[in-house]
Amino acid sequence: MSYAPNRSELLISNGNTGSNPQPASQGIHSRTSTRLPRSISSDKNRRKIDRNFPLIVHCHLCWDWVWQRPQQFLSRLSERHQVLFVETLAPDPQLVAPIARFETLPAHPNITRLRMQFPTWRWNNGAYVDKLRRKLLQEALLGPLAGKFENPVQWFYDPMAVTPFAGHMDEIATVYDCMDELSKFRHADPELINREMQLLAKADVVFTGGSRLYDAKSKHNDNCHFYGCGVDSEHFGKARDPRTALPPELRNKGDKKMLGYFGVVDERMDYELIARLADANPNWEIVIVGPLAKVEECVLPRRSNIQWLGGRPYSELPAYCKAFDVCLMPFALNEATEYINPTKALEYMATGTEIISSAVPDVVRNFASVVKIANSHDGFVSLCQRAVAEPDRAAIERGIKMAANHSWDSIVAQMEGHIEDVLANKLNVASV
Repeated sequence: MSYAPNRSELLISNGNTGSNPQPASQGIHSRTSTRLPRSISSDKNRRKIDRNFPLIVHCHLCWDWVWQRPQQFLSRLSERHQVLFVETLAPDPQLVAPIARFETLPAHPNITRLRMQFPTWRWNNGAYVDKLRRKLLQEALLGPLAGKFENPVQWFYDPMAVTPFAGHMDEIATVYDCMDELSKFRHADPELINREMQLLAKADVVFTGGSRLYDAKSKHNDNCHFYGCGVDSEHFGKARDPRTALPPELRNKGDKKMLGYFGVVDERMDYELIARLADANPNWEIVIVGPLAKVEECVLPRRSNIQWLGGRPYSELPAYCKAFDVCLMPFALNEATEYINPTKALEYMATGTEIISSAVPDVVRNFASVVKIANSHDGFVSLCQRAVAEPDRAAIERGIKMAANHSWDSIVAQMEGHIEDVLANKLNVASV
């Protein structure tokens, strides 16, 4: 039933369970379908709508996990909207009954996080979990959060949340931001495909994080728009700043060349390729920065020149990138990567470092003018050898410019425009 990437932890502590990194301004890659036609009367209604509507967000990722698309969008949307971020932790075997706690995020005072958790013995009872998820949220909205999230826009990342919540929160509109083809991921719930189809049918507007996702989802929703991820160029540009200090564990690199990756370490990575890179040159240090998810540690190749550093705060990533001579996107070509449009591509570009990637379709489609694409393990190793020996300065400069032209702020503004169009059209229909 559903999924939660974070470890199981009891929601009984009043302590802070994680950090809240603060983003700066960022970037956009977009291609949209034709918008719904807007009449003169709907233009008038657009001026009448309340632009300060609250948001209730249902996410399969926990806020404190990896800082990525949901946090980038919602931290910005919270500057104009009250946001209730609903997340579910992994089930706990020591929990007797479902539990929920809420808190205001210190770094983002307009974001309230509602964390739910279920006992392991109840987790596989889908109907029970759906019913209790709805009840816990409704209790929060009737009690301590009363009056803060009335007539919200419901924003979904988690298709499994459509059954308990869609149509039950007095929402004025429904948004689906599809950031991944979750049904292709390891341990995906078999019900996910059916629920996503329900969500696509119910959603007033759909956003996708990749062009292949747009191709797939636009078949099921006429108001579908592709907005790829942006980048915080100022933040990741710190990797090019002489004043940025290297992380302590990477300061003694000597004459070694560091080939680095940051991001989630999961089934999307090609572990055989990582081993091949380490074996190709003992003077290469392969540095992997990111939390482990859905794979066991025994899967990770072990070499004296591979460092598995684990997760690091978003604020520290530019310092790690400064140490990298080459930035890696060593993805396996499998079901889980068929639809991905990696956020890190633009983030790497902003660091001013050459990028080598596997032939992931959206990387080839969107970034081939900057990113070197390998079609085999041998090809990947060869491209790294070339990048280490003679970096492609022209490609690096193109990447810096591309990153500078793709801001998160611009994407969020366009998304808000689509939502306002939906609300105006609904007002127009109601007035007929």
